[in-house]
Amino acid sequence: MNDLALALLIASPWLLAPAVTIWRVRHSRDLDATPATRSDGEPLVSVIIPARNERRNIEASVRTVLAATWRALEVIVVDDRSTDGTGDLARAVAAGDARVRVIDNPTLPAGWFGKPWACATGAAAARGAVLCFTDADTRHGSGLIARAMHEMEARRLDMLSVAGRQELGGFWERVVQPHVFWMLATRYGGTESVNRSRRVEDKIANGQCIFVRTSAYEAAGGHAAVRHQVAEDVALAQRMFATGLRTALVLGRGELATRMYTSLAEIMAGWRKNVFAGGREAMPWGRVGQLIFPALLLLQPLLTLAPPVALVLAAAVGVPAWLQWGAAVALAAELTTWATVYRWMSSPLRYTLLFPLGAAVFVVIVVQAIARGPRVEWKGRAYVTTSGVRNRSR
Repeated sequence: MNDLALALLIASPWLLAPAVTIWRVRHSRDLDATPATRSDGEPLVSVIIPARNERRNIEASVRTVLAATWRALEVIVVDDRSTDGTGDLARAVAAGDARVRVIDNPTLPAGWFGKPWACATGAAAARGAVLCFTDADTRHGSGLIARAMHEMEARRLDMLSVAGRQELGGFWERVVQPHVFWMLATRYGGTESVNRSRRVEDKIANGQCIFVRTSAYEAAGGHAAVRHQVAEDVALAQRMFATGLRTALVLGRGELATRMYTSLAEIMAGWRKNVFAGGREAMPWGRVGQLIFPALLLLQPLLTLAPPVALVLAAAVGVPAWLQWGAAVALAAELTTWATVYRWMSSPLRYTLLFPLGAAVFVVIVVQAIARGPRVEWKGRAYVTTSGVRNRSR
């Protein structure tokens, strides 16, 4: 075998795996292509926004929901014991629109995570035939609810989750966030890969925007059934599918936008919470899958770092020509892949050159998450994600 053939063989994982993922993602269903028409007999949609210390986001989030073209609408903001004035700001918005109610979340009970508890509180107060659970850091397009309702009716769905556009405002968001979403794309593929799968563990939802029929929600046990899950969105989708209900995931980049984090500290804290404790629950192969999950979680960012590291080592210590060519071909493939990913995430293409930095930060996040194991901390609350879940609320 000559040097070129050896180089291509070595580089094949960096050539083939991204191509497969991109092909799977390109076959996603897009909510933006769904009509935003309304029927005369619109069912009431209850939009539930759990909010804990979301002062910087809550007003804009509520106002974009209220701008919906869907007429039969109520908005329930669940102030989850905020300390930054989130509730007061939400009430100021509610004072100008009778469709908005702000309710205080009761004390977090033992065995519950915070977000499922706030969602359950909102659902208990809702009057709608359809519930929409959405995060306080989302921005809704005016046609989002109408398109989602049309999609649910046309496909006779019990649950529809929308994956929107991720807004990347700062340096670290643009460098790191694409790596997390690329990992998710590698695992799940596009929306139709998720929707066509008949395996429970392949079902996911985006907790930033979930529409569910109230009757189906109650039949599946609601958020009480996933009260101990850090990734309650994924757990809820899997539970509904397992009970025979019809679920689907769609893209909606033109109708939903979210800026999840605004600093490196927020990025690391947020994904440290979810990436291990939440991802482990979505692994196939039962107990074996959960045991090997830490290694699989580290594999992708380490493989991302391998070609540039190999070229640096080759320049420092010298390696056979075929190995140098293999690393060079793999690096060229990575630059092409990351240019595609960064462009998809609306990050400037110049950030492509910083993909090793993003991968290195992601490695740190994963290592920290694995080291924490079942222990999760978020917004002043600490949890232990075991079968006998405990929480400590502050």
